[in-house]
Amino acid sequence: MTEITANGSLTEGSPDAGLVARAISKNTWRLVPLLGLAYLFNYLDRTSVGFAALQMNKDIGLSATQFGWGAGILFFSYCLLEVPSNMMMYRFGARRWLARIMITWGVAAAATAFATGPYSFYLIRFLLGVFEAGFFPGVIWYISIWFPERHRTSVLALFMAATPLSSLLGGPISAALLGMDGFWGLAGWQWMFLIEGLPACVLGVLCLVLLADTPEQARWLTPPERHALLSALAGDKHDKPKKDLWAAMKDTRVLMLTAITFAFTIGSYGIGIWLPLILKGHGLSNMEVGWLSAVPYLFATIGMLLWARLVDRNGQKIYNLMAALILGALGLALSVAFTSLVPALACLTLALVGTISARTVFYTIPQSFLTGAAAAGGIAFINSVGAFGGFVGPYMVGFLKDATGSFNAGMIGMTVILVIATGIAAALKLVVGKN
Repeated sequence: MTEITANGSLTEGSPDAGLVARAISKNTWRLVPLLGLAYLFNYLDRTSVGFAALQMNKDIGLSATQFGWGAGILFFSYCLLEVPSNMMMYRFGARRWLARIMITWGVAAAATAFATGPYSFYLIRFLLGVFEAGFFPGVIWYISIWFPERHRTSVLALFMAATPLSSLLGGPISAALLGMDGFWGLAGWQWMFLIEGLPACVLGVLCLVLLADTPEQARWLTPPERHALLSALAGDKHDKPKKDLWAAMKDTRVLMLTAITFAFTIGSYGIGIWLPLILKGHGLSNMEVGWLSAVPYLFATIGMLLWARLVDRNGQKIYNLMAALILGALGLALSVAFTSLVPALACLTLALVGTISARTVFYTIPQSFLTGAAAAGGIAFINSVGAFGGFVGPYMVGFLKDATGSFNAGMIGMTVILVIATGIAAALKLVVGKN
């Protein structure tokens, strides 16, 4: 007999605890590597444009403002289609819908190699947003139906480690691909888009073969493991209202969460997309930029995983979210105080640890009060509005760079936004309560 506590978790001495642990382990090995690898390429296909800019901007005639606009414009279409995409996933099943997303975004990412000027660059980036809409919030919702609540922060951290790992590995790889300049008549930046974009298509096919829509359909679980897991997941729904999508979108907590994710997305993409050009301003070669840009993401990966374990232990999600936002703001503010490379990079590293850790902690919060269609659509709504920060951050930094001749104004702007987000998170604590 499964023993479930008031918060929906199995007690250590319950007969099914071992079965649940085995089911969670099997689910982790089946789902997280594939989805994490897909997210690695998803983030890489968004942000590697920063490395392409080292050659591409001159080749097709982009100013800093035009590049910032093009780098961020995918978030317009992404935001518009995020909720519809996630509702389609809820209706037709995650396995097929995630596969469709991966294959089409891979084609669009590779097609960036054929941009010939600002307008074709804008169009392709816009289509990239159309095709990848729904992937990230879809996976967040998908994970919520496979893992009990008390395990989700650590599982999400493993999945979202793809964000810093993408930049950790992508920097050196992107820089190396730029070195293929002239091979078969293509520029290095064109090879970079082709080689980094097409793997998403392969992962989409693997998604069709290896995933299942729900735990009931999981062939890799034994019947006792499946039953124990479903009992634990059912316990998570204890006293949790099952809202429809419209009610979720009007919920004060959901609206506050959209403002917070908007802020830290400005910070993470504002740094991530411009970091190669910031480093290039210190007189480094493209390969040096590639390797050095990986350093902040190495520490961000470690910091995020350790922070997630802390949250799973103490359960104080909102307090940890506030701490991560403060760390991000502090790192950005300090980065403008230094002109030499090493201390400035150290400060940007702190900022990335904060903004990336904030993202991991953040996406466990809406699942504490949304379920079913409200969770699928509500998380997509939060992410779609918040993801607009992926446009604002790169564009704001580029615009201020053209206006002032320095990246400092952009760093200060992002600092102020993160401080405001910390205040909203403090207010959210009063509304959400125990989290």
